[in-house]
Amino acid sequence: MTTYKSDIEIAREATMQPIGEIGEKLGIPYEALLPYGHTKAKVSQEYIQSVQGNDEGKLILVTAISPTPAGEGKTTTTVGLGDGLNRIGKKAAICIREPSLGPCFGMKGGAAGGGYAQVVPMEDINLHFTGDFHAIGAAHNLLAALMDNHVHWENKSGLDPRRIVYRRVVDMNDRTLRNIVTGLGGPFNGTPRESGFDITVASEIMAIFCLATDLEDLTRRIGNIVVGYTRDMTPVLASEMNGQGAMTVLLKDAFMPNLVQTLENNPAFIHGGPFANIAHGCNSVIATKTALKIADYVVTEAGFGADLGAEKFLDIKCRKGGLTPSAVVLVATVRALKMHGGVPKTDLGPENVDALVKGCANLGRHIENLANFGVPVTVAINSFVTDTEAEHQAISDFCESKGVKAFKCTHWSDGGAGTEDLAHHIAALADADEGDFKYLYEDEMPLWDKAEHIAKTLYGADELIADKKVRDQFERLQKDYGHFPVCMAKTQYSFSTDPNLMGAPTGHAVPVREVRLSAGAEFIVVVCGDIMTMPGLPRVPSADNIHLNAEGQIDGLF
Repeated sequence: MTTYKSDIEIAREATMQPIGEIGEKLGIPYEALLPYGHTKAKVSQEYIQSVQGNDEGKLILVTAISPTPAGEGKTTTTVGLGDGLNRIGKKAAICIREPSLGPCFGMKGGAAGGGYAQVVPMEDINLHFTGDFHAIGAAHNLLAALMDNHVHWENKSGLDPRRIVYRRVVDMNDRTLRNIVTGLGGPFNGTPRESGFDITVASEIMAIFCLATDLEDLTRRIGNIVVGYTRDMTPVLASEMNGQGAMTVLLKDAFMPNLVQTLENNPAFIHGGPFANIAHGCNSVIATKTALKIADYVVTEAGFGADLGAEKFLDIKCRKGGLTPSAVVLVATVRALKMHGGVPKTDLGPENVDALVKGCANLGRHIENLANFGVPVTVAINSFVTDTEAEHQAISDFCESKGVKAFKCTHWSDGGAGTEDLAHHIAALADADEGDFKYLYEDEMPLWDKAEHIAKTLYGADELIADKKVRDQFERLQKDYGHFPVCMAKTQYSFSTDPNLMGAPTGHAVPVREVRLSAGAEFIVVVCGDIMTMPGLPRVPSADNIHLNAEGQIDGLF
């Protein structure tokens, strides 16, 4: 019987190189690194500025089909492809998001890849890392404290405590903090009001952090945050609390990208981590642009399926960051496609080509959707040991009918060696410059029309619906913020707003529940269906199994 090592066991056995040697592979001098121990470092702002005149490498996006409990493996594929490109002699780096403590202790687990396609040190990356999220949480909550202090004293802005929209954050899943009352205990304790907490990765500071191009831009964006409204609905900005300078100071070190390595000692930038269903779900612009200046190929990922992560990467991050992707890799698994074909999670092991072909409708919709952006697409089949050749062939045949190539990838078990064929193809595709990248919509399109266009074009919906209150929100925002992109917030599990409606549904309606202004991040969040910005822990959280073993090593992370 074959036994498999856990992700943390594999990571623990890694032979890591000193971080200075990893930096040398990209031409980063050691004095430009700010080491956090021997295997992690931040890249200095001075060095980042010094390489701005360099030519840019090729940007490759990794996205996936609609997520299922069976797993797809975007991060694993991103790491594996980066290793594969380096293995075939290319100068490549990867750029991914930092994990949140909430999912690590909840049920999703970490975000460092898996098997033999991981970034290390895995334990550090999943737990605290270089403290970036703590800095983001502190900066966010500083503004909340300044805002309440502003109201407590003279309230020169006229901010109405009943119309404050800025909440506090903590990087943990804690449902009891979703709705709270603050300021109780008399006049010395502030003004009583209803409020709540979001998880740090849903913070607008996190979104700003990942879209800002430099510290000056970061400060400007923070000042533009709308914290609430006066009685006559005039927006009150964070700049009126005079906190943007102090907040930038808290974020100064965190804003430098983090450099680590893969199991195969290839460079990896891990920086920032906004949620992909409430925000844009991509690593920081500054990390991606820095990597592009010093590597020939940069592999990055966007959260959840292509209808969420890839759309936001292409329509928000690329638009705001001036990025042009050269190729897209769409990750699929046999197991996930069988789930989309109606097979329950408990029955995914046996071969079932009929269900797989039925589930390929989801894959096909994503392929068709990505074609709207004019970037060439390739499918990566993230192989599991239970897959059969007939099932792999069925996916390949389906992809061929859609005009795209599919590659079986075994990076989970074989590392970079398992993605060599994909790496050769992607490098050739990127070098050919045959894409004609374009956004799904232009800035001038009205906000409602942008959301409706996404719903109809990508989700297969017949209509976008909303009550008068929400329609009025669109109209109010259109005047001053109509040029902003829209950030669609919906379930990641379906093209619709019903998480149980798998495959490729059509003819459904997409209801808009509310509209949120992210004036600092410079996008409008369109909330469709039930979306939580503060998750809760499951009945049996992952934290139950995380502990120090007899040797003082961390066990239970995945």
